[in-house]
Amino acid sequence: MSDRAETVDTVPPAPKLLALALQHVLVMYAGAVAVPLIIGRAAKLPPDQVALLVNADLFACGIATLIQSLGIGPFGIRLPVMMGVTFAAVGPMVAMATNPDLGLLGIFGAVIAAGIVTMLIAPFVSRLLPLFPSVVTGTIILMIGISLMRVGVNWAAGAASPAMPGYGDPLHLGMAAGVLVLILLVTKHARGFLANVSVLVGIVAGCAVAWGIGHMGFAKVAAAPWFAPVTPFAFGMPRFDLVAIVTMSIVMVVVMIESAGMFLALGEMTGRRVDQAALTRGLRTDGIGTLIGGIFNTFPYTSFSQNVGLVGVTGVTSRYVTAVGGGVMLAMGLVPKLGALVESVPLFVLGGAGIVMFGMVAATGVRILSGVDYQGNRHNLYIVAIAIGFGLIPLVAPQFFKAMPHALAPLLESGILLSALMAVVLNLYFNGMGSAAAAQDDAAATARAQEAAH
Repeated sequence: MSDRAETVDTVPPAPKLLALALQHVLVMYAGAVAVPLIIGRAAKLPPDQVALLVNADLFACGIATLIQSLGIGPFGIRLPVMMGVTFAAVGPMVAMATNPDLGLLGIFGAVIAAGIVTMLIAPFVSRLLPLFPSVVTGTIILMIGISLMRVGVNWAAGAASPAMPGYGDPLHLGMAAGVLVLILLVTKHARGFLANVSVLVGIVAGCAVAWGIGHMGFAKVAAAPWFAPVTPFAFGMPRFDLVAIVTMSIVMVVVMIESAGMFLALGEMTGRRVDQAALTRGLRTDGIGTLIGGIFNTFPYTSFSQNVGLVGVTGVTSRYVTAVGGGVMLAMGLVPKLGALVESVPLFVLGGAGIVMFGMVAATGVRILSGVDYQGNRHNLYIVAIAIGFGLIPLVAPQFFKAMPHALAPLLESGILLSALMAVVLNLYFNGMGSAAAAQDDAAATARAQEAAH
């Protein structure tokens, strides 16, 4: 779909660059603003302060994305990454928001401290890279795609969860299917740049139809102000609580493991090897993004999986595309009308695109696993099978761990992390660290990725 000469460091022409960046923004916006909306409501904030949380989120998201994509000194993996607030921290932050001794200021203090902790431990976490041969990496990336598919399916149904009104309305399902079909048609029959923006074409066409049948309006755009400054500590000085800091730091360890999977997936898609130094820069940026988030009245940051899937769908690997996307997000934080315009896109329009993108993440994991030796080492089958089985537990049986201590929720409620831990442990048990078979699998996988990229 993309020009084979394109690399991570290619700068597309300006009009194409902006269109490709806008595509990234559209597919991540709903997820990007969900967390501040959830926390704002849990803290019982008035609408104007919830809007402040959303603007701050978009602003800090833009800054973190620019650092991650372009790189500044020891920060930034310099791959096509869009940063957004992680959902892994929602549970603990809701608990803090409803605690009268903590509230928002306690959350911001914990976020700032956890950001600092993340930057400090990033080099140590990146040293765990030998624990991630192809059988482990492929399993984790496959589980990321499977976990995200629930989000895409809910989008297609027209609501974030089955309990919400309008979920599964036949109109929503039909619109999502129409967007999906259009994306596939453009992907197959279009050439060059138009094929690269097939997701954007599908979303814009879906919006036009939704507006035409009265299911999309622009009242919020008209009501939103043109400019709203984002200032540090707008809610007051942060409150630093030891238990909250430890809790948020544990969440960030979970986030770092998930981020490592995203970075390895991007390395596979772009043909650029993610070594220990690159992984350290990427994880360290999770930390500085989280620190910036706490200072500017928002929450912990991580790389967004749906944008990793979009890279796989379009084949556009330029990091300057996501850098411009970060600039757009930053502008949206300062110009609420822009944010309101993107917010007006119905979820069911995004649903068709979400199924394509999240499926592409899973397919990348399958492609990596296809290079693993199962004939000579049947133990690899056990690693994949059991790790995927554990990763599915939170998806198919959300109450499975309800009797376990609440402190373990960040671990037990993340299918991605459960799958990662099981894959790493089982690989060590069956294959050991740095085995010849694992090294051979990795060399073959790297060669295939480089061949696909060029």
